[in-house]
Amino acid sequence: MKLILLTCPEFFVEEDKILTTLFEEGLDILHLRKPNSEPVFCERLLSLIPEQFRQKIVVHDHFYLRDEFGLMGIHLSKRNPEAPASYDGPITRTCYDLESVVEQKPKSEYILLRNIFDSISESENKASFTPDQLHAAARQGIIDRKVIAEGGVCLDNIEQVREWGFGGVAIRGDLWNHFNVHSGQDYKELIAHFRKLRKAASA
Repeated sequence: MKLILLTCPEFFVEEDKILTTLFEEGLDILHLRKPNSEPVFCERLLSLIPEQFRQKIVVHDHFYLRDEFGLMGIHLSKRNPEAPASYDGPITRTCYDLESVVEQKPKSEYILLRNIFDSISESENKASFTPDQLHAAARQGIIDRKVIAEGGVCLDNIEQVREWGFGGVAIRGDLWNHFNVHSGQDYKELIAHFRKLRKAASA
């Protein structure tokens, strides 16, 4: 399965070093998601990431960054639901129900389907599907390699996600909870946890 990481919503001092190390450790795709961010801070972060890794980055905001930094593509969501009229590159999308997956999958590189489990980082976001619904969606071909599980995905439930037929996992809270973005400097624990996630996703 693909292993996709979403960034922390806020910027922090060690971020470029951690992201670069994660790419070196085998991160498949990074989603640069910084709601309400100023473009200049996204530009600065991207400029600090080695050029060979930028083609593995999908941007959620400030879509011009895709061409400026040679990124993989753009991501559409409730916050930014439309691609620029002139854009003709890869598009990924967030969906919250199976009907939207059916509609949007043919037009997308892949879909992030939320919320598969109760969110780790946003307590108000609870699981939106029952296991029976997910099993049925896989049997119907709705969930397949182009659909990525997001929301509450962690090391302990990756195997369950695989059984439901998803093509990958999108991780946020389960990784970033292993590093204090406000005061942390040593990110060995985060990298060690990433290695476990990588092994579980590629098993």
